[in-house]
Order: sequence, then structure tokens, then C-alpha cells
Amino acid sequence: MDEEYDVIVLGTGLKECILSGLLSVNGLKVLHMDRNDYYGGESTSLNLIQLWKRFRGNDKPPEHLGSSREYNVDMIPKFMMANGALVRVLIHTDVTKYLNFKAVDGSFVYNKGQIHKVPATDVEALKSQLMGLFEKRRARKFFIYVQDYEENDPKSHEGLDLNKVTARDVISKYGLEDNTVDFIGHALALHIDDKYLDEPAMDFVKRIRLYAESLARFQGGSPYIYPLYGLGELPQAFARLSAVYGGTYMLNKPECKVEFDENGKAFGVTSEGETARCKKVVCDPSYLPDKVQKVGRVARAICIMSHPIPNTSDSHSVQVILPQKQLGRKSDMYLFCCSYAHNVAPKGKYIAFVLAEAETNEPEVELKPGIELLGPVEEMFFDIYDRYEPINKQDVDNCYISTSYDATTHFESTVKDVISMYSRITGKDLDLSVDLSAASAAAEE
Repeated sequence: MDEEYDVIVLGTGLKECILSGLLSVNGLKVLHMDRNDYYGGESTSLNLIQLWKRFRGNDKPPEHLGSSREYNVDMIPKFMMANGALVRVLIHTDVTKYLNFKAVDGSFVYNKGQIHKVPATDVEALKSQLMGLFEKRRARKFFIYVQDYEENDPKSHEGLDLNKVTARDVISKYGLEDNTVDFIGHALALHIDDKYLDEPAMDFVKRIRLYAESLARFQGGSPYIYPLYGLGELPQAFARLSAVYGGTYMLNKPECKVEFDENGKAFGVTSEGETARCKKVVCDPSYLPDKVQKVGRVARAICIMSHPIPNTSDSHSVQVILPQKQLGRKSDMYLFCCSYAHNVAPKGKYIAFVLAEAETNEPEVELKPGIELLGPVEEMFFDIYDRYEPINKQDVDNCYISTSYDATTHFESTVKDVISMYSRITGKDLDLSVDLSAASAAAEE
């Protein structure tokens, strides 16, 4: 272990593994360590016995739930946008050869007390139960504008400079009702609150296009894909990738103490009396608790069921977004459901999550609007975890710390953090122009 590395990565969470893979591919010498004896950190994947041990102590899971080994319950469940940045990163690093994807069945939104399929194109807008006749026509015009928009073709701009006008301006040009804006902003553009309305509209329009293009990719019912056996496969795939590029992974390394010189710069990591030297340290907030601050909490309910979520067209895998306004909250609530179809549970079993940024101290009460949509639940676990953000000056201390995972059930915010960290560590922008078809064969199985 007494060697010098360009970067030492601490923690094998999704963000750290993706970064470690990207840095290895970029030619850096990487040592990757974790104090746990398993991959994944906060974003680990648990079998049934591990799930019980974590939430129920010494109790044993009931036999009727089936074999423990057939469960892969992701603690931070997130779907991937088929054309999104994470899939591009996976292709860029060629880690796709270690993973098999399958399309996610459904993408839904909660509106006025009911679950509706999210319409993403002009054709779907006309069929949607979310809107009345006249509103459908207005929404159709808006979707056509978004689909036809080309940054380099002023004719397609309809007189709007999207770098200057706000999302609110574009929406009012098409006369869309608040209800429509709610599902477009939160279930299509995947904004987590309403701040986007007063920001330049370019990002808003690009997000809707990404959703529509991802939806068209696999001709499925949603724009999302998910690995068979769940996200627990990702850290292991990146560990294999890292090894190909000469990186080193070490699990079960106690303490992992970051060492600083007299100027406060990190120069290495000590574990079991040995110090590995490095130029930069990358880690999750738990390894440098005095360099982060608590910014919020996520409340989650983990449920085991024997049926799909009702009113989702019997989808074996599905995301339902409950926009904040519909619930009188400050941020959205999310339902995530996956099943034996993605090999994360035995045949006939479904794993559902209800997640939200915690606004109270009572997850059982706060998550109730989401839990009520699930139908009968066999087992339920409640949990709240803290969210942290770094407050250090990385150019002073050479420490690059990821932010904790938020409540979203898709990867967009997670991968944004990874790409921004990559640029800060390497001083380069990550080139994500890749051949997207490289991830498609497995997804169509």
C-alpha cells in the first residue's frame, strides 16, 4: 500500500465508483478504498436477511417472502434516462460490457388525486386524461415547438431566445394551465421544485427533449432503463473496469484516515498503520465529516408487495412523481417500483419505495400520500437519512467530496454532481458524445 497515487477514492458508493472509473480511463493512477466489507456505501444493495438485520435487528424475515438471495434491494433506487448523461458515462468508460439493462415499463404522474401516464409528445398529449380538450390542443402546440426546436436554426425559435426568456415566459406564450405546467415541469423536465420557472428556458426545453428522445429509444412505456439485478451491479462493474486500467480496489479497510500537511493539504490516507500517498482525495461525506454541512434529510419507506402499484397498467417497473403542489409540499414525492422482471425479487414479488425530502420528523405520516397509492403492502420499513454538502475549499485542501443522494428516483442530479467533480479534479470537460446504441442491445432483451 505504500505507493503514490494520483487520486485515492474513499467509499464505493455509486458516485465514487463512477468517478474512479472515469479517472482511471483518463489515465490517472487510482487507489479505491472502503471501510466496509461490501460495495456501495450508502447506495448499497441488500438481500432480505441484510434488510432485516438493518431495520429489524435480530428478527428473521418470514419464509413466505421467498429466498433471501433472490432479493437485491437498492438503498438509493434510481432509474436511468435511456439517453441521459449516466448512460453516456457508462458507454464512455465501456463499463456497459459488464451490465445488462432492461427498459422500465412505466412513467406516471400524480394529478388531482389520480395516477396518469406522463404524456411526452404531441400525439400522447391528445390522448391524455390529464387535460381537457382545449388544453390538449395548447399542449400539443407546445410539444411540437419543443420537438422542432434546433439551437442552430433561428426559424425554429419562434422569436424566443431561450438563453434569455424564462421557462415561465415560454409556458405563458402557449397559454398552458398550472396543472399542465405542473406535470411538464416535474414529471418530464424532472425539476424537483418550481425555481426553474424563473430561470432561462433553455435547460427546461432540453430536459423535455431528453425525456422524449429517451422514450423513443426503446419504444417502451417510459424513458428509463435499469440494470438487471439492480444498481448493486454498478459498483462491481466499475471495480472490474478500474482493475483493467491498473486501478486498485481495497474493501474492509478500517479507519481510512485522510492525512494533511501543515498547510492543510491532503497528501495521503492511512489505514492499519500504512499510509498511501496521493495528490488528491475523492470521498463521500462520511469520510471527512468536518468538511461538510447538513443541508436536509430524506424520508423513505421501503415496501415488499405481491402486486404492481395499482393504476400503473400492471407495470412491473415504474416511477410515479407526485409534484409538490399536488400535495401542498415544498418538494416532490417519488414512487419507485421494481420486481422480479429486473431480478431484484423472487417471482411474483415487487419492491416499492416512497421517497421525499423530509419536511417533518415523522416519515410514517409525511409519506402517507405515496404509501396510500401502493395498495396492500406485506412488509414496510421507514427510515430517515441526513443529506450533506461539502463546505471545504478543494483548491486549498485537495479534497473532492460528493454531495449525499437526494430523494429523486432518477439519476439526473447524481450524475450532474459526478460530471462537475470530474471537471474540478482533472481540469477537463468530460466528452459525452458517444454512440448511444452501445447500450441498447441488452436493454431490448
